[in-house]
Amino acid sequence: MAELEKLVEELSELTILEAAELKTMLEEKWGVTAASGMPMMVAAAANGDAAEEEEEQTEFDVVLADIGPKKINVIKAVRALTSLGLREAKELVESAPSTVLEQISKEAAGDAKSKLEAEGAKVELK
Repeated sequence: MAELEKLVEELSELTILEAAELKTMLEEKWGVTAASGMPMMVAAAANGDAAEEEEEQTEFDVVLADIGPKKINVIKAVRALTSLGLREAKELVESAPSTVLEQISKEAAGDAKSKLEAEGAKVELK
């Protein structure tokens, strides 16, 4: 630990020009690029402000709430939307309410919802 404290003291005595030269030498030696601390602090401050604001939801789950009167057509629609086989799609539809698709874009979720509702199912986006 004493060696590290000695190193900190030596580095603290460097001038700005010497510190910049040391940075360049270390970047060349280690093959890395040092990131500036200021943009990170600005980004952290911006993220803090953004966290206070409510973010718009970008990923949605398509949940089959009720299958409606056309069970076979809903099964076909589920198969078309997913990579499920006939048995898996049938089990998913019969176990409603169940999640058909997870974490998809708003457009894809809206499209899936309209296809399932066209077959008589009741669908929720979460």
